[in-house]
Amino acid sequence: MKENKLNYKLINITALMLLLYITVSNIGTWWNILGRVIQIILPFIISFTVAYALTPVVNYLIKKGLPKWLAVLIIVLVIVFIIIFMLFQILPLVYDQMKSLDSNIAKVINGLSNRFNLNLDPVESDVNSSINDITKSIGNMISEGTNTVINKSVSGLGNFIVAFVASIYFLAYMDKIRGAFKSFLEARGKKSFNYVKALDKELGNYIKGLFIFMIIEFLEYSILLKIVGHPNWLVLSILAGLLTVVPYFGGLIANLIALLLASVTTPFTFLGTLIICAVFPQIDGYFTTPKVYGKTNNINPLITIMAVSVGGTLAGPIGIIAALPIYILIRTTYNFFKKDLKKEVKTLKDTI
Repeated sequence: MKENKLNYKLINITALMLLLYITVSNIGTWWNILGRVIQIILPFIISFTVAYALTPVVNYLIKKGLPKWLAVLIIVLVIVFIIIFMLFQILPLVYDQMKSLDSNIAKVINGLSNRFNLNLDPVESDVNSSINDITKSIGNMISEGTNTVINKSVSGLGNFIVAFVASIYFLAYMDKIRGAFKSFLEARGKKSFNYVKALDKELGNYIKGLFIFMIIEFLEYSILLKIVGHPNWLVLSILAGLLTVVPYFGGLIANLIALLLASVTTPFTFLGTLIICAVFPQIDGYFTTPKVYGKTNNINPLITIMAVSVGGTLAGPIGIIAALPIYILIRTTYNFFKKDLKKEVKTLKDTI
């Protein structure tokens, strides 16, 4: 008589299905835990990204003959100067322009309501409420002093200090961090090292290009909109710089807002804004972007739009921002292991 034996394959499948059921049934809990973990490590992710993007600047200064400590100190002092300049020079100007932005948006909405016979009062109320909240926050930061701001935003200030200190640390020891990681990967095999090296090149080009492109967009729009006399030139140039993280859609949104606000000003300002919004996105698309990002990060526009759409659907604003880096990671991984994948598929076909 044949002895009964345990069917380990059936047991493994059952255990896997049970684990899958527990995971799916508690997806809300896992999502909350993931959110908390991301919230904790986010300052370190931001600081490492900043240090990673600024490392080429440190290396450039070192090649020019400066000692490393002095190169890092110069960059830190420049960042501190920019922050102080933003707080005491740019912030009051943004506050003044936000107040005028409120009245200009009201004029635009009223004009659309009258022309197309639409009831846009709820939209106007929501927009004005949001702008008033932002303006009030900026006004409090300017008028109530540093102590009040610190008391009201201890958590935010703490995260900022952690991120700033961590950025300095990562910037100072980035070569050692990269060296240790390189040794770890080489010990695991040449394939792993070359794979991470490929990721480092592609994602590094994207991150550095994004920072440079943000600065270019801010300077470009601030100068041009100031020349044509746009009343909200500073707010819009900051918006244009920040929205570069959203390919195609970000620039379109910034230009549309600029045109709508210019429509309630002088004909010269509106015409100048229209020319800027029509001409310079083409220059950026065909000249600036390829020069900044290089050929390695050229992505098909259709794929970019699909990636942004999927990212926004799955994770909202964070998904929109992370869509392209994740796509670059997936594309680089596929291109690197493409030959191995084809070989495995061929072996599987031969086996079948």
